[in-house]
Amino acid sequence: MTSTVEPEIGQARRRKEDEHLVTGRTRWTDNLVLPGMLHMAILRSPFAHARITSIDTSEARQRPGVVAVLTGADASPEQGSLPCAWVITPDMKIPPAPSLAVDTVNFAGEAVAVVVARSAYEAHDALEAIDVDYDDLPVVLDLADAARDGADLVHPDLGTNVSATWTFDSAEAGTGGDVEQAIRDAEVVVERTFRQQRLIPAFMEPRSVVVDPTGPQITVWSATQVPHILKIMLAMTLGIPEHKLRVIAPDVGGGFGGKLQVTPEELLALLVARRLGKPVKYTETRSESMVAAHHGRDQIQKLTLAARRDGTVVGLKVELLADMGAYLRLVTPGVPILGAFMFNGIYKFGAYHFSCTNVFTNKVPTDAYRGAGRPEATFGIERIMDELAAELSMDPLELRAKNWIRHEEFPFDTVAGLTYDSGNYEAATAKARDLFHYDELRREQEERRRRNDPVQLGIGVSTFTEMCGLAPSRVLGSLNYGAGGWEHAAIRMLPTGRVEVVTGSSSHGQGHETAWSQIVADRLGVPFEDVEVLHGDTQSSPRGLDTYGSRSLAVGGVAVVKAAEKVIAKARPIAAHMMECSEDDLEFAEGRFRVRGTEKAVGMSDIALAVFTAADLPEGIEPNLDSEATYDPDNFSFPHGTHLCAAEVDTETGQVRIRSYVCVDDVGHVVNPLIVEGQVHGGLAQGIAQALYEEAVHDESGTLLSGSFAEYLLPSAADLPTFTTDRTETPAVGNPLGVKGVGEAGTIASTPAVVNAVLDAVRHLGVRDIEMPCTPMRVWHAVESARNSAQGGAR
Repeated sequence: MTSTVEPEIGQARRRKEDEHLVTGRTRWTDNLVLPGMLHMAILRSPFAHARITSIDTSEARQRPGVVAVLTGADASPEQGSLPCAWVITPDMKIPPAPSLAVDTVNFAGEAVAVVVARSAYEAHDALEAIDVDYDDLPVVLDLADAARDGADLVHPDLGTNVSATWTFDSAEAGTGGDVEQAIRDAEVVVERTFRQQRLIPAFMEPRSVVVDPTGPQITVWSATQVPHILKIMLAMTLGIPEHKLRVIAPDVGGGFGGKLQVTPEELLALLVARRLGKPVKYTETRSESMVAAHHGRDQIQKLTLAARRDGTVVGLKVELLADMGAYLRLVTPGVPILGAFMFNGIYKFGAYHFSCTNVFTNKVPTDAYRGAGRPEATFGIERIMDELAAELSMDPLELRAKNWIRHEEFPFDTVAGLTYDSGNYEAATAKARDLFHYDELRREQEERRRRNDPVQLGIGVSTFTEMCGLAPSRVLGSLNYGAGGWEHAAIRMLPTGRVEVVTGSSSHGQGHETAWSQIVADRLGVPFEDVEVLHGDTQSSPRGLDTYGSRSLAVGGVAVVKAAEKVIAKARPIAAHMMECSEDDLEFAEGRFRVRGTEKAVGMSDIALAVFTAADLPEGIEPNLDSEATYDPDNFSFPHGTHLCAAEVDTETGQVRIRSYVCVDDVGHVVNPLIVEGQVHGGLAQGIAQALYEEAVHDESGTLLSGSFAEYLLPSAADLPTFTTDRTETPAVGNPLGVKGVGEAGTIASTPAVVNAVLDAVRHLGVRDIEMPCTPMRVWHAVESARNSAQGGAR
């Protein structure tokens, strides 16, 4: 039967959710106003490490509008410890992590007291009346120093600043050879140390929480990425029966991993609301968000790459130091080890060793930030591949092509123990190279070098893959992760033929409502406009594992497909009964069951109405088409791509200007090209920001110096180039949609592309490395140092 309806999947549909977002009809958590609602404000420590000797709250309690003041001593009997769901080794050290400090503060910004008042202004004003005395303790800030024996300790009771050391060795795992032997036998060995600076997830909407304890259930509204996980963790931490909790994530203004958390503020708001028996709201200021919400990245990476003189790589050794900050939050210790499976990238290494040492410091805890471990790994491998190319005087693209997995070799078992299911690095690179005009830019680069132009041109390369669609559960279980990787969906067929889709994946900007509508419209043959998507409420959507790790489409979207298949299966015997034929004679397409070889057909809307009336159904068939499915994939998905950056570097001022940026990504089948394009653009902005702009900086006492957008630099549209984006399409073989992931791709690939471009522009001057972000001052200083060294050598 020839199709007469254009498929929804593949159409660049405008997002359904955008209308109410851009017209101001949003339901942010901070918009909520409940009868009798109180407001909570938090007093935060100005010290990074100190003992609390006394807290006097008497004056604050007398301030106008103040209802209650709570200290750590008041809360300690019931506040518990903030959860860490990823114990990466049996001997991992986990210090207690109170929501409200009791006797010691361990980072500047840690909560030490709470004021509850009738208005937010009165609560904030009363904070000034709380008098806290502190005794200074030694401040531990430098990551390398903290890991050494004899260092001052963040948590003296632990006897060390090292939380855990996790290793993977290809020889022990049976996935490759001995890396030390590969290094000894290598013709070329390149060793480099890179720094992943600390970043702040600067989401648009600051975190906010409202708790209403007055109904039959305690209802928690939170600007969270993880309503289902939050519900479970709140119940476990505070000893509340899970069925007595309802968590709602309303409109959420971005997350980037920064809202993949169980926060002190959420627990405190719940604790206070239960004590007072009234609704309580807390909304952080932007300053609080930057000083107290978790940060990302912060690693020292030592890489040793072994190769033959012809450029063939033979071994890779990775040694990481990862900054945990002062405490372990929800998945803090597991974030850096996610990179263990990606440092090999798209390349065929014969031997591989990875070790990661997690270290406590007196800084804000780290946790997931867009890409979570995989951008760090891609940066490391793509930087050192460029270093090898320079060592061998090879073109960086030629070196990569010599070592990457070829398309005919898929599925491919990697040295890190994963199986890449599909890919075509050759096709993506060829397309990117043509769009970028690679050869022409190389010729221009040579001409600028020849004439000693003060503005030099650099060309940066990043060819990447990532593991995303965070699952399967059995793999996460082998890493001792505290949750599964499945996702749940339900489809409700309404009597009028309209459809409600309930998804456990929780959107905060990804476009679920649009993409899920397109999937269901195609599968069930109903109009796109007739599909409603419900999410983010643990009462209407009781099962789910939420949104992070580019898992929504590859896991949650496939759960929707599975549920739709069950709807069709339940409708089939009813359709056969209505048309008085055998089920075997039916074919289903475009929302209609048709008797083969005839024009006799019945549509899903007719079947839905027949089920509702239930007057004439086959014997033994229940009057219900609604279906649910839980999907747990067998493998990750592996998007990939090639990103090329041309950067002009002014050697006299250090200024970097991105002249052109081309990326060709392969994310499998594309459901909505418009959404994919938006995700790539947003990801590129964040990755470029790490390369050139963003850094969380502390002074010697542990105070965050980049605590506002005046000091923590985010690029605007004017600071970024016009991106040239394109795609190749190699479907994933592990799911029926053939989809991979796109939410993190731009961030993962772009940072090394930009840094490689900056270094390529000035490498011929003797510059070997520039620490991120590559600010004008750092670039200028690197160029001047190289020139001075060259002049000193000449003398």
